[in-house]
Amino acid sequence: MKVLALLLCSSALAGCSLFGKKPAAAPAAPVAAPAATAASAAAPVAAKPAVKSDGKGFLPPGESGNVAIDSIVVVVNDDVITQRELNNRIKTVTGRMKAQNVALPDAADLRRQLLERMIVERAQLQMAKEMGVRVDDLQLDRAIARIAEAQKMNVQDLRNQMEKDGMPYAAFREEIREEITMQRLREHEVDAKIQISDAEVDSFLAAEKAAAAEQFELNISQIMIRIPDNATAEVIAQRRARAEEVMRQLRTGADFAKMAGTYSDSSDALQGGVVGWRQPERLPPVFAEALGKLKPGQVTPIIKSVGAFHILKVSERRSLAEAQAVAAVQQTHARHILLKVTPTMSAADAKRKLLELKERLDNKAAKFEDLARLVSNDGSAAKGGDLGWLYPGDTMPEFEAAMNNLKIGEVSEPVESSFGIHLIEVLERKSDDVSKERERNNARQAIRERKMEEAAESWQREVRDRAYVEFRTEDGSNPAK
Repeated sequence: MKVLALLLCSSALAGCSLFGKKPAAAPAAPVAAPAATAASAAAPVAAKPAVKSDGKGFLPPGESGNVAIDSIVVVVNDDVITQRELNNRIKTVTGRMKAQNVALPDAADLRRQLLERMIVERAQLQMAKEMGVRVDDLQLDRAIARIAEAQKMNVQDLRNQMEKDGMPYAAFREEIREEITMQRLREHEVDAKIQISDAEVDSFLAAEKAAAAEQFELNISQIMIRIPDNATAEVIAQRRARAEEVMRQLRTGADFAKMAGTYSDSSDALQGGVVGWRQPERLPPVFAEALGKLKPGQVTPIIKSVGAFHILKVSERRSLAEAQAVAAVQQTHARHILLKVTPTMSAADAKRKLLELKERLDNKAAKFEDLARLVSNDGSAAKGGDLGWLYPGDTMPEFEAAMNNLKIGEVSEPVESSFGIHLIEVLERKSDDVSKERERNNARQAIRERKMEEAAESWQREVRDRAYVEFRTEDGSNPAK
C-alpha cells in the first residue's frame, strides 16, 4: 500500500544501505548464541501463550489436541516472531509490490527478505523500549492525520481504505507507531552523533572546485550481498560466489529488479533495488568511480565495500548546471499564516477559515501580521508570520510554487502542504549572490548526508549482530538462508 510508505519518505536518508534508504534487513544468517544466552531467552518465550513441548506451535489453553494454531518462527532476544505475523507481513508486502508493478521474487526469497527485516525491526523496537523512546497516542494521531491529508482524504476515509485492503485499522496504527519509534531511535543513536569539522568543509569545497566542469547525476539501482561481521574467509568466499552468480545471470539477460528482490540484502530489494537520483560526489568514492564510467543500462563489476559486495546499475543520466563560484539566485521575502490539520480542524475547515481571513485582508479590514499573531500555528506567528528571505528550495514545493506566482503585496489563496494550509504574502524580491556562509552550509549538509548513510549502515549491522536470534523450523534449519 502506498500509504504505508509515506511516513518513511518524511525522513530523508534514513536507512542502512550506503545510499540512505529505509533501515535495511541485516544479514541472512542466524546469530549463534552461547548456552547461557539461549537459556535466558527461554523464560520470556515460555511466558507467551501455551507452547507445545516441542516449541513448534501454540495451543489454546485447555486444549488436548495436537494441532497448532500458530508457531514460533524466530526468537529475537526476549521476544518472538510468529508464523502468523510473518504471513501477514508477506501478504501486505506482496499486495504493495503488485500494486506498484514490481516483479515478485520467489516465495522463499521473499520470506527470507521479510523475516530478516522483521528481526532487525524487533531488535530496534526492543532497544527503543529499553531507552524509553515512545510515541504516545496524541503524537500518533497527528502523524496519521498528516498521512491522510497527504492522500487527500480524512482519517475516517483512510481507515475505511485500510480495512478495505484487508488491514485492520488497529494494526495499521501500530505499524505507524513502530515506524516513528524506529526513526526516533535512529535519530538519537546515529544522526545526533554526526560531527563535521571546518577542515572537512574546506576539503569538500576545494574538491568541488577542482571537479570536472560538467556535473551530472545518475538514477541508480543496487544489489547488495552483505558480509557478516567477523566473517571467516570461507563465508566471504560464499558471499562473493553469490554475487558472481547474480552477475552471471545479469550478463545472460536476467531482469535487474527481479535479481534485487531475490538476492539483495538491502532494504530497497523489494522495490527492485531502486536507489534513485544521486550525484556521484555524494557517493562513496569507490562507487562514484565505477558509476562514472557507465552509460544508461549498464552495470558495474562487483564492488567490495567494508561490509558487502555491490552490483550497481545506471538507469538514467542527466546533466546539471555547471557549478559556479558565485551563483545568482532569486530570493523572496515572504510571510504566511499556517493552520495545521488536526483531529479537531479538518483541511476543509482550515481552508474555509483562511478564505475568511483573506477576504478581510483584501478589504483592508485587518493587517496580515495581526492575524498571523492571532491564529497562525507556526513558530513565525510571534513575528507576524515573517519568514525572512527565502532561497529556492527553502520551502515545500507546493509553498514555493504558489509564492513564486504572487506579485509583491499579493495574498495567495489557501495553499496545501504537508505542514497544513497556508495564506502567503510576498513582501519583496531580489537577486543576490549565494553567500559564503550558505555555500559552507550546503557543503556541511552534503558531508552530513554521506556520513549518515555510512553510520546508519554500520549501526543497523551492530543492532542485528548484538541480538540473540534463534530460528525455529520443523527440521531445525535456518529459514533465512
